[in-house]
Amino acid sequence: MNKDDFENVIKRRYSVRSFSDKKLEEDKINKILEAGRIAPTAKNLQPQLIYVITSSKGLDKIDKVSRCRYNAPLVMLVCSNKDIAYNLEDYSTYEMDATIVAVHMMLEATYLDVGSVWVEMFDNKKIKEEFNLDKNIEPICLLCMGYATSDSKPSNMHFTKKDLKDIVRYV
Repeated sequence: MNKDDFENVIKRRYSVRSFSDKKLEEDKINKILEAGRIAPTAKNLQPQLIYVITSSKGLDKIDKVSRCRYNAPLVMLVCSNKDIAYNLEDYSTYEMDATIVAVHMMLEATYLDVGSVWVEMFDNKKIKEEFNLDKNIEPICLLCMGYATSDSKPSNMHFTKKDLKDIVRYV
């Protein structure tokens, strides 16, 4: 992929909130997961744990804990193992590491023409119960994925960006 391809991917990606019922192909799922696997993490400790949810039973569990699945046929529950993450006296990288992994997977999904939406609106306690997560496993986000419906489009807010001069400071 050349630079122009990457710029196209990052500009094309938007939060899909209307998914078709079409299932994702296994090879695309594996490529998306590989993008997460090779993502950088602090000290390369790789504390991420990704649950790939495609079954009706699993998707029903997601619907119990969040109203933001948008009919996606696949949800990746991105978690982090707090015991494995790089832990300092007053800071842990578990959330940052899983976030980097999730972003890599979202961008790979876009490259493969797979829509996604990052969902942080879920009941943390219920999701731990529904998926029987150990106490050291922290859910970070849900990545709902699939093929966007033909009428799916970015929200108007997607196109509102601050100027670089408003967000960058050279020192």
